Amino acid sequence: MAHPTTRVLAALELLQTRGKMSGAELARTLEVDRRTVRRYIALLEEIGVPITADLGRHGGYELVAGYKLPPMMFTNDEALALSLGLVAARGLGLDDGGRAAVSAQAKLERVMPAKIQARVRALDETVSLGGSHGMSREINSTLTTLTAAAYGKRGTSMTYRLASGEMSIREFDPYGLVHRGGRWYAVGHCHTRKGLRSFRLDRVVDVTLEDRPFLRPEGFDAFQYLNRSLATMPRAHSVEVWLETDLESAHRELFPTFGVLEPCDGGVLLHAQADDLEWFSRELARLPWPFVIRYPAELKDAMAGHATRILAQI
Repeated sequence: MAHPTTRVLAALELLQTRGKMSGAELARTLEVDRRTVRRYIALLEEIGVPITADLGRHGGYELVAGYKLPPMMFTNDEALALSLGLVAARGLGLDDGGRAAVSAQAKLERVMPAKIQARVRALDETVSLGGSHGMSREINSTLTTLTAAAYGKRGTSMTYRLASGEMSIREFDPYGLVHRGGRWYAVGHCHTRKGLRSFRLDRVVDVTLEDRPFLRPEGFDAFQYLNRSLATMPRAHSVEVWLETDLESAHRELFPTFGVLEPCDGGVLLHAQADDLEWFSRELARLPWPFVIRYPAELKDAMAGHATRILAQI
């Protein structure tokens, strides 16, 4: 249910965009009773919004003729930030089909000075940010609940669908939400497994906010944890490779989930997990520095095969 303040502002937006509306129309649109509508109108009048009310069968409420909300004043940088945020929201699939982001943009443009409007529209029409496909309403609802839980430090009860299709009930304290690789993840403490875990939002069947407070570890980085978790997830082969470079250069060349990096013997040691050693050998071959494969031996064979195929093309 929306917060009362949100509905008061929604009533103002309706009168701004639709003109005269009856109490019954407002009540139906806002999903409240007519008595509550009258209270909202009274609140708007108290803060100085001029509204005329015509009683009777064909009466209704409308803003005084000529009244407009004052323009919102944005600097160029602020307008750029707002517009990029809305473009990113559509790219991240934050609402079904991008309708909420488009609606928000329209409302902002309506109260922006014309000069800023033009810049915002130009950016909206020319900038594209890659991301996931639009999420379902169910995933949007899950994201909303988990972000509220993480912000308020309140635990949740969650029904989660495992990769096998089996359903699992989890008591979960969300520390943060992360978007990567076209998916949303919740990261936090799972009471069922008694440790840190990450959960894909598209596998969350149901989540309920509980009246159970929790403490988030000081300085916890959900993004860093997720990257490390994905990089060390057990696979068919454990890999260890020594790289003749520094840690900063290695982080710059390798994507975060490729493996875990640590300084070692004047270079960097890469710990990784892999199912496809042919693919892994190709990723190593593109690196700009020498390296030594410590294990497995099968990775050395895959690298030799890859080098043979390259030489055959010369």
